[in-house]
Amino acid sequence: MKLTILGSTGSIGTNTLDVVRQNPDRFGVHALVAGKNTSVLISQILEFRPAVAVVADGAALEALRLGLGESGLPRAKWPELAQGPEARVQAATHSEASFVMSAIVGVAGLRATYAAIRAKKRVGLANKEVLVASGALVMEAVREGGAELIPVDSEHNGAHQCFRVGTRSEVTRLLLTASGGPFRDTPKDALWTVTPEQALNHPTWKMGRRITIDSATLMNKGFEVIEACWLFDLSPKEVEVVVHPQSSVHAMVEYNDGSVIAQVSATDMRMPIQYALTYPERHRAPVPRLDWSESRRWEFFPPDMEKFRLLKLAYQAQEQGGSATCTLNAADEIAVEAFLKGRIPFPAIAQVVEETLARQTTGSATTIEEVLAIDAASRQAAREVLLGRKIQARN
Repeated sequence: MKLTILGSTGSIGTNTLDVVRQNPDRFGVHALVAGKNTSVLISQILEFRPAVAVVADGAALEALRLGLGESGLPRAKWPELAQGPEARVQAATHSEASFVMSAIVGVAGLRATYAAIRAKKRVGLANKEVLVASGALVMEAVREGGAELIPVDSEHNGAHQCFRVGTRSEVTRLLLTASGGPFRDTPKDALWTVTPEQALNHPTWKMGRRITIDSATLMNKGFEVIEACWLFDLSPKEVEVVVHPQSSVHAMVEYNDGSVIAQVSATDMRMPIQYALTYPERHRAPVPRLDWSESRRWEFFPPDMEKFRLLKLAYQAQEQGGSATCTLNAADEIAVEAFLKGRIPFPAIAQVVEETLARQTTGSATTIEEVLAIDAASRQAAREVLLGRKIQARN
């Protein structure tokens, strides 16, 4: 099986390549699609020898050419080099690639992922924004074209496994677990003084900066609720979030007879990645095994929706429908960036998102271009909130 990896230099991309490394007789790489991290991309090219390598823009492309020239790899063995959104789409839809890993952070990966779905690829979905920003459009394409969309996020991947036990009509609810982030035990008033460094110190996962902040605010879990509604045809009321600090149980599905099926594994992303690659089969994965001879304690408790208001806003946006979740995502990205730059305190992320949602008219999108236009307008609205409104020092 040949892969195109959208976001090859990020956490999901590098873990996907490790699965390929462990299974050279089973998987190969058609295309590596990165942003501007050409040094990591060059090392990946030297090891995996893709046919195509794509970067974000012309400057990154020039750096890639320069780096490959200095690497000693003969020019005749270079992959085809390209840059920009159209090149990403071509890499995702090429006939040589039967699997596309969608792991580009943000809406930058939306167009290529949508194109891969339209091209009837198997898509491993690790990019939340694809369904958060355009769930109706994407799932319609899945249904019409027959593409396979397999979630790679640990919670949705766990849910995917649990749903295999019964039929959709037998399901009463899905439970998604959350570690609670670094501030699950921090008093609400104390959140006004937390620093970006503290917020970036996630207790369980090593991830990119934005997703780590989203995990600290529980917005990431809100995005997962929205994703789950689209992936598994659920209403927001049928998706429940529970805080589980040990992060061993990733998801649980409750059936109408009262049975609850849980997916449990070590916190290693290579397991869900390999699951997506080999589904419906299972193969031995290079991940740690749980030691059941050790005593252990698992805790579960509800999240504080008032302390973590973004989770509440995510539920409300999904209930509202239309473009509300697209605006939610766009405003959050702008607000998180402002927090990381020290422009606003931690709780003000939720204030910016809430005010942006209130300002934007909810509509609907029938094309990717319309989704991207809504995203751009929402980002501009969030910037105006930051510029024109003094963020309150307290709720």
